[in-house]
Amino acid sequence: MKLALILLTLALAGPVVAAPREDALKALEDRGDALARRQALRTLAVTGTMADVPRIAQALRDPDRTVRILAEAVLWEVWSRSGDKEIDRLFAAGVQEMSEGRWDDAVTTFTKVIARKPEFAEGWNKRATVYYLMGDYQKSLADCDEVMKRNPFHYGALSGYGMIYGRLDQPLRALEFYEQALGVNPNLDGVRDAVEILRNELIRKRRESI
Repeated sequence: MKLALILLTLALAGPVVAAPREDALKALEDRGDALARRQALRTLAVTGTMADVPRIAQALRDPDRTVRILAEAVLWEVWSRSGDKEIDRLFAAGVQEMSEGRWDDAVTTFTKVIARKPEFAEGWNKRATVYYLMGDYQKSLADCDEVMKRNPFHYGALSGYGMIYGRLDQPLRALEFYEQALGVNPNLDGVRDAVEILRNELIRKRRESI
């Protein structure tokens, strides 16, 4: 579900007064009030920073399903903000090029983003995604490395490693990274399915080798 739709759904549930960022971060720790945690994430979708990622990521294990869904969406919102309007404009253009299948143009655009703001992890992640779609797995892996240096909570990049190593017929490495992705975000049903498939395949191969 898109973040905008999630926020709209919550907005229809009743009036909400956005709390300041620091108050929102404190509200995330209120185990007894799921509504407060939901409202906190609505605020952080707009005001959250990379420094807040560890605390937002904790909400991926929240007992409230809506909080977990919101936390995932908010993380992507925070990761996609560079803090520079021009970089954000370039980044959005690259995402549009990706959506249109213009891989070479997208690589060029994300390379510009990286050159101008190398600390912006999502620029590397999007270029890694494009390289994967182009079948250039070594370049994709190299960019995933850069993502993880800057954002160790990036379960998308961890899942990306798993997909790449799957393509490279390295199931043990794929399994390792898929499990790391689930360690950050246990709500990744597709990744959990991939882990189950890989485990069963490895068991089958082990039995056949006996």
